[in-house]
Amino acid sequence: MTATALTTALDALARAGTAAGLAGPEARAEGERLAAAVAESSPGAPADWLQATAPGGSAARVAARPTSSTLQPFFDAAVSARRWRSAPTDLLEHLIATAPQHAPAYADALSAVVDAAATLGDPSISAIAAAEGTKAVHRSAAQGRDKASTLPAALPAAEGDLTAKAAVSEADPATAPEPAEPQETLEELLAELDQLIGLGRVKDEIHRQTELLRIERLRAEAGLTSPTLTRHLVFVGNPGTGKTTVGRLVAGIYRALGLLDKGHLVEVDRSELVAGYLGQTAEKTTAVVQRALGGVLFIDEAYALAEDQYGREAVDTLVKDMEDHRDDLVVIVAGYPGPMARFVGTNPGLESRFSRTITFEDYSAAELRQIFAAMAGAADFEPEPETLDRFDRLVADQVRGEGFGNGRWARNVLDSAIARHAWRLRDVERPTVDQLRTLVPEDLEDVVDIGTDSEATL
Repeated sequence: MTATALTTALDALARAGTAAGLAGPEARAEGERLAAAVAESSPGAPADWLQATAPGGSAARVAARPTSSTLQPFFDAAVSARRWRSAPTDLLEHLIATAPQHAPAYADALSAVVDAAATLGDPSISAIAAAEGTKAVHRSAAQGRDKASTLPAALPAAEGDLTAKAAVSEADPATAPEPAEPQETLEELLAELDQLIGLGRVKDEIHRQTELLRIERLRAEAGLTSPTLTRHLVFVGNPGTGKTTVGRLVAGIYRALGLLDKGHLVEVDRSELVAGYLGQTAEKTTAVVQRALGGVLFIDEAYALAEDQYGREAVDTLVKDMEDHRDDLVVIVAGYPGPMARFVGTNPGLESRFSRTITFEDYSAAELRQIFAAMAGAADFEPEPETLDRFDRLVADQVRGEGFGNGRWARNVLDSAIARHAWRLRDVERPTVDQLRTLVPEDLEDVVDIGTDSEATL
């Protein structure tokens, strides 16, 4: 009764959200999306998910044979929440920043949802592995441990680097059960930036922006006339090039410069800003802005907001909110270069506020190898030298045009390798530590035979 288990877990998540001061329906909706993202690779999962998320737990929505149209809500939910497989959900981020004493309980409730999602349909190896990694990400974030994005190897990373730390605001001493960890200094944050793999031009631009804003602040403190400089940024580049990772560091840097109070990052896309009816979108967008106050609002694939009147309403609302909160909100919009240029040009308010664009270039083959090895090491795996050579050949065979996944692609290769590694050891009752850690070249093969009755292409 996998659908029933998910329904029960979602109800419990709604209660945990309410207890933490969140809106119960919003918490449940977040859990539904996360469940879809975890289960999307499992055959039969969409129908089970629809049954679990139907009003009242009813199976009416999927009583007939499922069709592509009836299953579309599942796929829409999965696409909108994929990044949560490797980063905390928006509401959990909100709790970490504003009410950290409630974050562990909410993360535990999310973990129960993930467990239930991993049993939907005919669970794939990837879904089971993704579930374990997702739980670790959320519980670690909620407990303030390992804020670095050393993502568990089970899931595709939202971005391609492992060394950035999420800048989380200090707990309120009146409500926090224990003192908050000291916030990172500007020097520490810039050092983290410099330690990222690749991204030379990006690092230079962030250093220049940092110095520009630092001097502007010092001039103001000295009573000198200073031009009002835009703090909002446009990030352009292919997926998996570290845009979100750098966005988190920028949030911390702006906080360290005294430009933001909290320095947290709220990442959204069109689906979290746009409602189904005109008039509702403005309210939804403003609610998201409120969560981001004191930090950075990161809008991924922002050009999707230029597609229709609902998106334009979100843009108009965003421009107004940026003006109303110009001292305590920074917005970063991200996406492919061409569409982003057209998007910024659709609204005069956007053009005046986004005057600085930072380009994220694709990683080189050598940098992708470094990223793959770092991800494996962070997950306590050790690729053999021949395995890394095999990875080099996979990189050489990849078409490196627009849309290439970069770090996400490397993460997917590792995700599949870990699934193959587990299957390779299926007949070893007590593997040694070396066997449990070592990735061999055959773990990077494209297709693995997982039994006489079925095959999996990973």
